[in-house]
Parts: sequence; structure tokens; C-alpha cells
Amino acid sequence: MYFLIQSNIYLDPDHYKIFDALEELNIDYGVINIPPTTEKLDFETDHTDVFVYGSVTIARLAKQKTHWFPGSFYGGNHLYEIYSGYYGDNLLNSNVSVQKISEKMIWKKGEMKFIKPYREAKIFTGRVFSEAEWEDFVFEAFKSPSGRITEDSWIQISKAKQTIKEARLWIVGGQIIDAGYYKFNDRAPFEERVAEDGIWFAKDMLRLFNLEEAFVMDICLTDEGWKIVEINCINSSGFYPNTNVKSIIKALKVYFSK
Repeated sequence: MYFLIQSNIYLDPDHYKIFDALEELNIDYGVINIPPTTEKLDFETDHTDVFVYGSVTIARLAKQKTHWFPGSFYGGNHLYEIYSGYYGDNLLNSNVSVQKISEKMIWKKGEMKFIKPYREAKIFTGRVFSEAEWEDFVFEAFKSPSGRITEDSWIQISKAKQTIKEARLWIVGGQIIDAGYYKFNDRAPFEERVAEDGIWFAKDMLRLFNLEEAFVMDICLTDEGWKIVEINCINSSGFYPNTNVKSIIKALKVYFSK
């Protein structure tokens, strides 16, 4: 299988690991630089067994290459409106509202909301906002010369909830290939490996709905047990310092070469 990797990924300090893994595994790959405003993936290859990795932009544009397999998994079942129907109350944010960022939002006194992008997952990082913080964020976003966030950008809003620890799971062919924590709160002692009950929770979720042949699932422990934080497209999901990138690349190659 041939890997097409976007080179200009500056926000992920661990992006370089994919090149190390491909070299170690002696896997053929190409490199492309993609401006954020590009609307066509200008890359030709004789390969049809292509997997792309980089930003949301390359994941979205690769869907145009319908002859590439597996290509990109962008869209489809990754939408909250689809997977929430299967996971239901197992989601950290099972009750959400969706609107354009420019639309007026109602706030209660002292309320905190968790707000994240809805369709274009990487235009900003989802987090908890107060009313004042959100208004400042939107004001600055509209002034930004990058133009990534516009008045027509869609956002997803839910009640802010406390998590104890959070982990990212890489799933290929219905199997959890790698799992690692990326966040602990002050109450949680450090653990090197994701707790067994978290892994079993994720396996139960896969039995409920194996969303795609390859995808990323973020899970968290709460006072109500384990929950799914969100589902991410594997073609544009970032690595963390403890991510075993080599195992993920190897699993993708083996699974999609069958």
C-alpha cells in the first residue's frame, strides 16, 4: 500500500513519527504540501492502493479520488448525527445542539459550555467556554487572516462535563491497535496503560457500532463511568507522545492489503 502524507502539519509536534514509521517498515510513500484554501488534490500516482494522512483538508479532498482505496474515510459515519444514534447515552455529550457560529447563543448566568466544530473538526480545538470567553474567541476568529472560521462555520454545543482521564484509541478492522492517555485531571493518578475497563468499554462500543473500517475513538472516565468523547477520522487524527505510530501503520498496511 502507498501512503500519501501531507508535510505542512505544524500544529502536531509528533507528526514526524509517521515518516519514521514508514521508513522503518520500508513502506512506499509520497509527500505533499497543501495550502488550506486548496479545493483540488493535485497529486497523480500510478498507485490505486493509496492511504492519505494529514489535515482535514487532505482527508476531504482525497474523497475526490474515488479510484483510491482505502483513500480517505472523511465524512459519512463520522458525523455526530449518525453515530449518536448508535452510541446514545454512552457519549459524553449525548445532548447537543448545532448552529452556525454567527448565530446568537443563550447563556445562563455563570454557565459554561463545551463548544467544538461540527463538520470541519480542525478549524479550532473544542473546549469549555464561559460566555465572555466565547464572545472574545469569536471576535478574534473573524478577524484572523487565515479565514478558516467564517460566519457560516458550524459548531456543536453541549453542557460542560468533568472528565477524570481521557484516552485515544486507534481502531483498524474492528480491532484496537493502539490506546494511550492524553489527559488526566488533578484527581487521577498517572497510568502508563489505558485501564482494562476502558478498553472493555471501547470493545462494547465497537460491538454496538463499528463505525468504519479504520477510525479513531476518544474515550474518557467520568463519575458516571466510561464515555465516548468523540469519533475522529483516522486520516486526520493527531498523534500523542505515547502513540505507537509504527503499529498503526503496520495494521493499516496489513488490513487493507488483504
